[in-house]
Parts: sequence; C-alpha cells; structure tokens
Amino acid sequence: MTNLLKRLLVLAFLLVAEVLAGFAQSSLVNFAHLRHLTERIALEGDSVSIVHVYANAPTYAWVDAKESGPEGIACVDDAARAAVVYLRHYETTGDTLSLRQGRSLLEFVLKMEREDGMFYNFIAADHSINRTGTTSYPSFGWWASRGVWAMATGCRVYKDLDTAFARRLQNGVDRTIPHIDSLMLHYGRYDTLNGYRVPTWLLYGSGADVTSELLLGLVTQYGAVQSTHLRQLIEKLSEGVMTMQDGSATKYPFGLHRSWQTMWHMWGNGQTQALASGAKILRNHDMSMSAKREVTGFYSRLLIRGFMKEMDLADTTKNTTYEQIAYGVRPMAVGLIRFYELTNKPIYLKMAGLTASWLFGNNPAGQTMYDSATGRCYDGVKDSATINKNSGAESTIEALHTLVELQKYPAALPYMHYRKVRSGSTTRYEYAIFRDADNHELTFAIDLRSARSLILEEGVESSKFLTVPKMPR
Repeated sequence: MTNLLKRLLVLAFLLVAEVLAGFAQSSLVNFAHLRHLTERIALEGDSVSIVHVYANAPTYAWVDAKESGPEGIACVDDAARAAVVYLRHYETTGDTLSLRQGRSLLEFVLKMEREDGMFYNFIAADHSINRTGTTSYPSFGWWASRGVWAMATGCRVYKDLDTAFARRLQNGVDRTIPHIDSLMLHYGRYDTLNGYRVPTWLLYGSGADVTSELLLGLVTQYGAVQSTHLRQLIEKLSEGVMTMQDGSATKYPFGLHRSWQTMWHMWGNGQTQALASGAKILRNHDMSMSAKREVTGFYSRLLIRGFMKEMDLADTTKNTTYEQIAYGVRPMAVGLIRFYELTNKPIYLKMAGLTASWLFGNNPAGQTMYDSATGRCYDGVKDSATINKNSGAESTIEALHTLVELQKYPAALPYMHYRKVRSGSTTRYEYAIFRDADNHELTFAIDLRSARSLILEEGVESSKFLTVPKMPR
C-alpha cells in the first residue's frame, strides 16, 4: 500500500468519525419542525428568513398571531431567538447549515430595526411590516432586547468569518445604546411597592425579566467588542436586576429574582443565566453570588416541589401552577449550565439535566413535551392531565435552545430522563426522589442547616432523609 493511499484512508476514517460524532452529538437536536416553520421571503427588496408564529395540531400548518388584534405571521421575537439557537449550534458542533440558517434570520432582524435603534416586531401575510400594532409598534422592549441578543451573537460568530457582516451587526447593536443610556437617567432611583424595593431604571421600569434578555445580548457583545461604556451599562442593569432578588437559601422566597414589580413568573426569567454569564466575563463577584442565591435556594426548591407558572409575593392568592411552557424551562436549565461554567461544580450540570427532564415527561401531566423524531415541542402543560399539542415557534425554539446547550455536556444528559416519584421534608432536609426508566434512583435534597444542595445517586444510601418524621408533598 502506497503512502498516498494510506493517507487517503486515514483522512477518510477521520472524516467518517467526525460525521458520526456530529450525528451522535445532535441526536436529540432535531431542527425539522423549526425548518417547517421557517420561510424564505423577499422583504423590502432583500431576501430574509422568517419563522411562522404558530402551528396547530394535528396538521401543524402555519397559523397567524391574532391574540392582540391582527398581529401578523412572523416576528422578531421568534426570529431572533431562532438565530441565537442556530448560531449556538454552529459554535458547539461546527454545523455550517445552522450557520447559514442563523444568518438568514439575522437579515430579517436587521431589516426590522429602524435607524434610530427601535424595532418593529411583526410582518403581515403580504410581507409588509406591522408598524402600529400593540405587539409590533416601534419600541425598545421585549422584541428589541431579543434583537440585540441575536445581533450580538452574530457579531461574535462572524467577526472572524465575515468582517463586513459582523460590522453590520455591531452597528445594529450600537444603534440601540442611546435607548439603554436613557434608562440610566433613572439609575439609583427606587420605588417601594407593597413593602418591596423596586428599581426604576430597568426596561418597563422594573422589568427584570426582559432586562435579563437584554443583558444576555450586552454581555455577548462585550465579549466580542469590549468597551468601557458597555461594561458600565451591564454592571448598572445587573445592579437593578439584583435589587429584585428576595430571600436566601433558607428564607422565603429563597433567593428568587422577581420578574416585574412584586410578580415572579417562570417564563423568560433569565436573570441567573444573564448574571452568571456576566459574572464570568466581567469577573464580578456580586453577580456570581446573586446567581448562586437563586440556584441554591429557589431552583433547588422548584426541582423538589415542582414548577409553577407565576406568583405575586405581595398577594399569594394569585399564585398559579399552570400553564407551564418550555420558555420557563430554558432560562433555568441554561442558567444552571452557565453557573456550572462559572463554578465548575458538577451538581449544577446534574440540576440542569433534571430541569430539562420536564421536556421528557417529568412534568405534572407525565407526558413527553419534546419529540426528538419530529423536532416538535408541544406548547404547554395545561393541567395535571392535559397538554397543549400545538407546536409553535416559541416552544420549539426554547426546547432546542435547552438541548443545544445541554448536549455540550454528556455528563448532564442522563438526568434528562429521570422522573420525580416522591418528595417531602424532614427536620433537616427537603428532598425529592427521582427514578429513570431502568429504575435507577437518585435523591436530590436541600440541607436546611447548611443551605447546601446535594445529590445522592444509586448505590449511595439515601435513607438518612427518611429517618425522622417527614411531611410528604
């Protein structure tokens, strides 16, 4: 055998190994349904990709958004999030198709930004921009924040691939900075609402939820294009977000970050994801400790007691369990991953896997919400027996985002397939017992004395949590 032939065989082997490795890594991440929702269109003279908002069972044909009047067929909210997921998939796997999909969606995001840095959100069925709707008027809020996140992610990815495109994306982020600067006019001012301290310089006044998505974009942009002013904005917005945190690992409400005013809701509450990301790149101890409080105090209790939809700290009669959606799972699961990347403590990867198990049946309805064969994620758990089998853009994208991030860490993946079978408390511990399909068992617990979370897995005696009278949940 000649040396040339040997080299060709070695190259062929390496190529096949790389393809197989990529297939194995992507086995849960199926973009088929997201591609079904995606359409390439002409928008004001340019070719862009959009993501249709809804797809209803059983046919999963496209459905327009009409909840707040005639909104449209597709929006920045979904396109921006889908762009982030595709680009993260490219960064973690090298998949060039995901890179191309992300770029085409970014073209849509750029098209929906005005020269003054405000964003429209929806386009209509005739591909005209909805410029006046209540969920589309030019503004700097939810859809703009997601646009910033997408453009910043694109800037990071393309800075070494296509400098001209990266510059366009950087300019898009730069156009939004004056709007963030205007929030700083209120920096350091607080209101008091029903006994709770409320900062006034976040989006929508006290919108810590939406500000967390903006922070994810600003932190990403700072990593790509460092600037003193950008750092200052991140630190001041994070300070406001941290003001919205209450309790500790042992004191109610256990370190959660309120979403807005006195309300907490699970969907879109990405404060820990944003703070852990910022803490790592800025080496900011306060951000790290704030993320830790929520992870050890509140996230631990959600895993033990079960997920919720929302609650009002000032009026517990407004607390509700349903509807639960994938947009509540991603901020918590990816927040735990980011906190693991900050601390390098494996327990947080395991907690991320347990969080994502909601997608695979560890939910009140006991039903699988993400179908890896089709790439669909159902739109929600309606009650303890019923799920919403529609599969729109938001749920699909948020599930894929969770899985793209988790698949970087094989150690986390087994925990996605556990289901909670029992929970309770003793004088020292609050705990839950989980089992998988092979009857492997683990106990996740909070030590109420030391405020530590711990996991005891099969082969480790867990009866110590059950040795004193308990109060089953």
